[in-house]
Amino acid sequence: MYNSSCYNPSSFILVGIPGLEQFHLWIGIPFCAIYLVAIVGNCILLYLIAVEHSLHEPMFFFLAMLASTDLILSTATVPKLLSNLWFGSQEITFSGCLTQMFFLHFSFVVDSAILLAMAFDRYVAICFPLRYNTILTPQLIIKLMVSIVARSFSIILPDVFLLKRLPFCRTRTIPHTYCEHIGVARLSSADISVNIWYGFSVPLMTVVSDVVLIAVSYVFILRAVFQLASQGARQKALSTCGSHVCVILVFYTPAFFSILAHRFGHGVPRNVLILFANFYVAIPPALNPVVYGVKTKQIQDRFILLFSWKRPP
Repeated sequence: MYNSSCYNPSSFILVGIPGLEQFHLWIGIPFCAIYLVAIVGNCILLYLIAVEHSLHEPMFFFLAMLASTDLILSTATVPKLLSNLWFGSQEITFSGCLTQMFFLHFSFVVDSAILLAMAFDRYVAICFPLRYNTILTPQLIIKLMVSIVARSFSIILPDVFLLKRLPFCRTRTIPHTYCEHIGVARLSSADISVNIWYGFSVPLMTVVSDVVLIAVSYVFILRAVFQLASQGARQKALSTCGSHVCVILVFYTPAFFSILAHRFGHGVPRNVLILFANFYVAIPPALNPVVYGVKTKQIQDRFILLFSWKRPP
């Protein structure tokens, strides 16, 4: 039997980065810079896609959705991290913790689904170029976007209720800088086997299935590319996939490394794991607009035009 207050705790304490308290001020500086790059870069990307009719294509609609999700991911975690590091604001309400946890995991699953949708876009563009506009119609794009959000919402929402059912009488101190499902569940003195099974298996299997389908898409893409007659056509086809491949590596590589480090890296210091986890939620949102800005000529041209001092004749 647990006291009723255990089921509705007023707040939790986010410890921050244990063992590096004397460096909190300096650690916050690069995170602040990365966050500003993420905000400015993704907002510029969204603005260019919104106002430039030449960018109103399926690939750029998916890119706009990716930029929006990246804004949610970074804003859900980095501001609280900075207030913790710079102002010692360690307290977070129970509802605030659940909200942060939801948007953190929701953004991750949405990003994974968007990368899958972008792989499908590249598959259609390279394998069926003459039917591209008839296959990827605006109606299909809207259906894909709605299904991505609905799938992610239905997968992550149960996490909230799985945490709300737990009593938190033993401790309310979270040895991290943000709230994530399993980390919060481990504070409870009750049985959390359901949280562990659902929290690890369902989102992980969802993301793994996305990775497998992305790999299958690129198998078909590479097969179609190497069947092209000229070397120039092959290079042009592969160049259209370059930015997407870079974003896939930026997103999935640190994610799987973080999962493996938490699972098998028992000798890795706790503060190193926490630092890496924070870089993971901060760096990809900042890098994605840079990658697409560097590797996509349409965005390059519009970006230069936006900041050009030359007035049109």
